[in-house]
Amino acid sequence: MPCDGMRFELLGPLRALRGGEEVPLGPPKQRAVLAVLLLQEGRPISYEGLVDAVWGDEPPTHVRNLVQKYVSGLRRAFAGGAGAGDGAAPALTWTGSGYRLSGAAIDDLRERRQAIDAALAARDAGQLRRAGELIDRAEALWRGEFAEGLGAPYLAAERLRWREKRLTVLEARIAGEIELGRSFEYVHELIRLVAAHPLRERPVELLMNALYRSGRSSDALIAYEDARHRIAEAMGADPGPALRSLHERMLRQDPALLASHAPASTSAA
Repeated sequence: MPCDGMRFELLGPLRALRGGEEVPLGPPKQRAVLAVLLLQEGRPISYEGLVDAVWGDEPPTHVRNLVQKYVSGLRRAFAGGAGAGDGAAPALTWTGSGYRLSGAAIDDLRERRQAIDAALAARDAGQLRRAGELIDRAEALWRGEFAEGLGAPYLAAERLRWREKRLTVLEARIAGEIELGRSFEYVHELIRLVAAHPLRERPVELLMNALYRSGRSSDALIAYEDARHRIAEAMGADPGPALRSLHERMLRQDPALLASHAPASTSAA
């Protein structure tokens, strides 16, 4: 945590907290500038890079004045309310390489990475219940979409990336629960996940496993056929090798499908 006690959060609407109270960060574009600077993690970003990240290919004609206005507004926000015992506020400076925000960290991203790293270590050690608890802890940090409500090209791309990370972590948690013998409890959640992401194959794989281990082998095969039709209609292709292999093993009633095994690796940290 930064030494001034100010906490920044991005897993939802951007927030800055000092002493438990929210710090006003100004209008949406000013908040977008801050979010881009925070994501540099102390590295400088050029003026051109900042403009491109926040406004894209068509910045307004007065964009230089806007950048200066928002940088000044952020400096005032950092300084506002800081008492003598608070230490130095985050510093937003101009260097030869561009704008640099120092003394600031995104606490919820840091805490999430730590929880996921610990969860992966627990999973690799065979501690599936502990891994699930840690993944749930990471999931609890989300308050909405990443950088929710901030319309900047760079943040939109990051939002998609973090949406993918969140899905991968959710899939890892459910895979662990299936390994713990809780297949039946997760069938409905997986049906909803497949409906929300109809072309994503990992939820289909998990749903097939959950159904098969719940004694519903026919429904597992139907889930595969439904996915195969969706993928063929949307992409003109067959399912990937993992899904096809699972389907073939189910057709021949491979006894190993009912035995516990280590969940597939994920790099969702």
